[in-house]
Amino acid sequence: MDKHATRLRRARKTRARIADLKVVRLCVFRTNSHIYAQVISAEGDKVLASASTLEAEVRSSLKTGSNVEAAILVGKRIAEKAKAAGIEKVAFDRSGFQYHGRVKALAEAARENGLSF
Repeated sequence: MDKHATRLRRARKTRARIADLKVVRLCVFRTNSHIYAQVISAEGDKVLASASTLEAEVRSSLKTGSNVEAAILVGKRIAEKAKAAGIEKVAFDRSGFQYHGRVKALAEAARENGLSF
């Protein structure tokens, strides 16, 4: 198995557990250049809020979208957008990525700004 298939296998297991809980999930995806976050409904059919380093406001304040500072900013923005949509509690879906570095920074920033998971 290659790294991509292994990550997707881990993600599938996590998403199955979250689907059983029937809660809103905060899904994170990272690439070498950017980081993305989405708040997805409990049914899994609607994106309720999203934030990424591709947004114009975020891009203008960052030198690069692939570091911990960028992840912290995206975490703050996703928490603000989720709270504006009336969402306080989510399940964290790390999409099979290891919980460290940028993924951890995004999660902690979202927690500090009002999301609970």
